[in-house]
Amino acid sequence: MWCGFSVPGRCAWTLALCVAGLSAAASVKPPPETAGVVAPSATVAPPIHRPYHQTHPADGEKAYYAAAWGVDHLRVRLTSSDNLVKFTYRVVDPQRAAPLGDHAATPEMVALRAGMVLSVPTMEKIGQLRQATAREAGKEYWMVFSNKGQPVRTGDRVNVVIGKFSALGLLVE
Repeated sequence: MWCGFSVPGRCAWTLALCVAGLSAAASVKPPPETAGVVAPSATVAPPIHRPYHQTHPADGEKAYYAAAWGVDHLRVRLTSSDNLVKFTYRVVDPQRAAPLGDHAATPEMVALRAGMVLSVPTMEKIGQLRQATAREAGKEYWMVFSNKGQPVRTGDRVNVVIGKFSALGLLVE
């Protein structure tokens, strides 16, 4: 049975914990003096929406992307109309950054809050909205993802996946 976890055996443990929690909750009974009393309805404040706070990537995270993939300065921004999401990165090592420019790999952006996968739009005469030139050290490169219906908003976290490359938890500016 598939339960959404990629670790074998984790599904069984999760199911066991849920069943144990439900059986423990069902066995709790109210004290006898409050068994027939209904609590007065209290005004419940609506939950406060707090998007992720702006945080700078940790030094270890910066070092990882530079060492493993030859890129740094990973940024995700909405365009002025919010219909496109722009992913930019700077190349440090062109050989290691080559997978990001591979046109055989399909780039995807996963909107974590909305649970949607965004793709790079393809224009009829232009092709994909991403740079096709060879990567050079010190230069910044970009690609644009379609945000139709605006599932990605400022403050959301997204994952960018291009072939084997993946940048996790990037903050949308």
